[in-house]
Amino acid sequence: MGSVKESVWADVIGQVRVNHPDLVRGWFASLKPVDLDQGTLKIRATNHAQVRYLDKHCHQAFIESAQAATGRLVAVAFDTDAPETVDQGPLSFEISNELPLNDDYVFDNFVTGPCNRLAHAASLAVAKAPGKAYNPLFIHGATGLGKSHLLQAVCQAARNTGAINRVMYISCETFTNHFMEAVERGGLNQFRYRYRHVDMLVIDDIQFLAERERSQEEFFHTFNTLHQSQRQIVLSADCSPSQIPSLEDRLVSRFNSGLVALMDRPCLETRMAIIRNKAKLRCVEVPEEVVRFIAGKVDSNIRELEGTLIKVDAMSHTLDGTITLDLAHQALNGSSTRDVAIPEIIEVVTQQYAVKRAELLSKKRSKSVAFPRQICMYLSRELTQLSLEEIGGYFGGRDHTTVLHALKRINTQRETDSRLNQTLEDLSDQLRHPRSLSKL
Repeated sequence: MGSVKESVWADVIGQVRVNHPDLVRGWFASLKPVDLDQGTLKIRATNHAQVRYLDKHCHQAFIESAQAATGRLVAVAFDTDAPETVDQGPLSFEISNELPLNDDYVFDNFVTGPCNRLAHAASLAVAKAPGKAYNPLFIHGATGLGKSHLLQAVCQAARNTGAINRVMYISCETFTNHFMEAVERGGLNQFRYRYRHVDMLVIDDIQFLAERERSQEEFFHTFNTLHQSQRQIVLSADCSPSQIPSLEDRLVSRFNSGLVALMDRPCLETRMAIIRNKAKLRCVEVPEEVVRFIAGKVDSNIRELEGTLIKVDAMSHTLDGTITLDLAHQALNGSSTRDVAIPEIIEVVTQQYAVKRAELLSKKRSKSVAFPRQICMYLSRELTQLSLEEIGGYFGGRDHTTVLHALKRINTQRETDSRLNQTLEDLSDQLRHPRSLSKL
């Protein structure tokens, strides 16, 4: 173990106070550095409430400050030597541990095409033979492409066959929340029994294990226990295992040990089939010319296709109840916003933060440049149809994981920074409804 010099610790705390004043609390003065061992700076708090606050709100801030103070790529872990208190009543995972299943999310209602055929076939095989066909099954793709539909279809089909009894379908956030609660309340034995004695564990959005070292450690052992006993594991994420930032190599290798199936954006024919299927489920008659028009206009994801169909249907009920091509034109034109280009985003951000365009596209990593660059990446993801790779390539050839980190950083800060929220809303409004953007 390596002791932490007082000057280094003072620098860490000082940088947190300067760079993240909204996060600082009076009791930060009582925080103590325990040691710097194997690349992790361990920081001791007075009680468990403080540890919960630090883990939830301050983890990234302390990592950045520690790395700047030490000049090394170090991680940060918070703990306390205060005795754990066990609250009255059952732990939350003993009461409810599953996301509700949507009755419409079954295999019969899933539209297949070149974009998702492998993921669909693998899911069917897993539902018919849990623990034998593909274990683990890892499905990845962008938001709104049907990953949750397939995961829920696997759960419902597996239950209906009667081959297995205990199927658990949860989000990654639920897993990590249950784990932290079990640690805080001394319920690890109950937690592990609950999660390691299911016949099928299905977890949505597993990418949120990123940068959660203790949760990754616990999931690693849970994974091993289930896999060695030939119990099925099904996971989904918005990227492949190797692209999840800060995911331990041993987890990446285990996720890759089964079948990794990509779900891509649907082609025109698949989008048309999806619209027909959604219309059938809603008992709505949609002319073929309207189906083709909507599918041609909305090419991002399935949720937007369904949302557009719902809007067209709702507008038809304000008239004579008939869906026509003119009505579809009116619905889409009325809701459409102008296309936003990344150069426009860069212009408004450079004006807002008084930085130069060349600096945003450079390799500079100082806070005065890195933060506006992250704002640009965030707005690019929100206001354009570009992929993570395309966005990263525009900003100095950065990769997919850099953009993911930027999105997570901005989303995390938005939770506690009302001024940042207002700034982002103002910039988005300016880009969607430009008044005086200069020529680029």
